[in-house]
Amino acid sequence: MRRYSSPYASSFSFGPGPISTALKALIGANVVMFVTQMVLPITTELFGLHPGWVIPAPGTGPAAHSLWLWQVATYMFLHGGIFHIVFNMLALWMFGAELERMWGTRYFLKFYLVTGVGAGALTVLFSLLPFAFSRQLQYANVIGASGAIYGLLLAYALYFPDRPIYMYLLFPIPAKIFVAIMGAIAFVSSLSEAGGVANATHLGGLAVAYLFLKGARIDPISEVKYRYLKWKINRVRKKFDVYSGGRADDWDRRVH
Repeated sequence: MRRYSSPYASSFSFGPGPISTALKALIGANVVMFVTQMVLPITTELFGLHPGWVIPAPGTGPAAHSLWLWQVATYMFLHGGIFHIVFNMLALWMFGAELERMWGTRYFLKFYLVTGVGAGALTVLFSLLPFAFSRQLQYANVIGASGAIYGLLLAYALYFPDRPIYMYLLFPIPAKIFVAIMGAIAFVSSLSEAGGVANATHLGGLAVAYLFLKGARIDPISEVKYRYLKWKINRVRKKFDVYSGGRADDWDRRVH
């Protein structure tokens, strides 16, 4: 059930509340991997997302690495610096805590992982496009939880569209406007050779989150089961239709 909250609910408090066990696990995994990166720098090369190492683009020549499919998932637990991980984990707590309370832990974790992995997969597909701004991704090493974080931002905007968010801590704007601005920035930046690497993943996180949330309203399997059951009920009804007696002019009246 959708949860409606007062616009004044967080006027005099900081943050969305305590950190749940699921959030602790996600934040802990990111911190452990970040420390591992500092101790073993090879971790970034092995587990960061190199789109050209997952699926080499046609015409790029023989690749030294290919089909490193695990990178589509592992990249989201790596970060490029202390500020990178701090801001991502802060956003995970600020936007994820309330969504988890509303959805439940299982659905929240599923959403987070699907959007993160989906953003990585779309980044790989984007790198295969025959354009200069997309082919640059073939040689990039994409790391960070931002794809999943952008997915949380979109979900937050859909459920709490008028909740104020302080953009750059300067002035409040509604969540729906905030996400629209961030999405527009990600889209424009993804078309530039200078800043398109990470922003392509941000845009992918937004796209996957939108499809995930909108697609959840229609379950294809449940829809097929419903149609099949309805068809069976109609067949049974036709077999057991009862014709009532009465006057000659209403001989075709049926009672169901």
